[in-house]
Amino acid sequence: MRTEIQQLCEAQGLDPGRIPDHVAIIMDGNGRWARERGESRVFGHMHGVDAVRFSVEAAMELGVRYLTLYAFSTENWSRPKEEVEALMNLLVDTLVQEIKELGAKGVRLRTIGDVAALPKNCQDQLQEAEKTTENNETIDLILALSYSSKWEMVQAIKMLIESGYKGDEVTEEVVTKHLSTEGIPDPELMIRTSGEHRISNFLLWQLAYAEFHFTSTLWPDFGKESFFTAIRDFQNRERRFGGLLDTNHNVAAQ
Repeated sequence: MRTEIQQLCEAQGLDPGRIPDHVAIIMDGNGRWARERGESRVFGHMHGVDAVRFSVEAAMELGVRYLTLYAFSTENWSRPKEEVEALMNLLVDTLVQEIKELGAKGVRLRTIGDVAALPKNCQDQLQEAEKTTENNETIDLILALSYSSKWEMVQAIKMLIESGYKGDEVTEEVVTKHLSTEGIPDPELMIRTSGEHRISNFLLWQLAYAEFHFTSTLWPDFGKESFFTAIRDFQNRERRFGGLLDTNHNVAAQ
């Protein structure tokens, strides 16, 4: 008997055996979407919440195990105070409204980044949401908040120095264990909306061998079909990891 995932994949022209385990998304275009409608940037952020919900649902339906969303970067603190405050309030309100439903569906909420820099009420709500969902195992929803990859790497270097590591003791594995994403597999696919073609200080270490999918769709318009399209694009790639493909399409060393 075909599973629901197999049935959905068949309907979408996808291979159920090649669904990425971890997808990361740069959610871009809220401000532009709002301007096109004569509204404030906050209006766009509010409608972007629907796209988050659709993306989580689509990921779960396909069997994606980890979904990381770039929700707020360290650079975003330089935005107008009113916008930052509205974003923080929206984060808290969304968590309060959505966490019970997400938890019931098996979503585990996790955060990466300089969470201590967030307002106290945001920290408290995030801590409660993470505690409530910590035993869920269907999908890990990872929010990158007050995050930047350069910040993350500096923190990792500081921890290595404080732990007394010597130069010849520092390996890729050691560095990985000191990153915010320790214990989480690297993303296989990174999606960015709004037509921009850059990764904006996001998971620089972890995206070393990820496939990139750039779409002109603005984030509030990014629905399930958009997510399925990104997965289809991913499955049309040949992932070589620096190696060569033999005649049987297996990856071989260079």
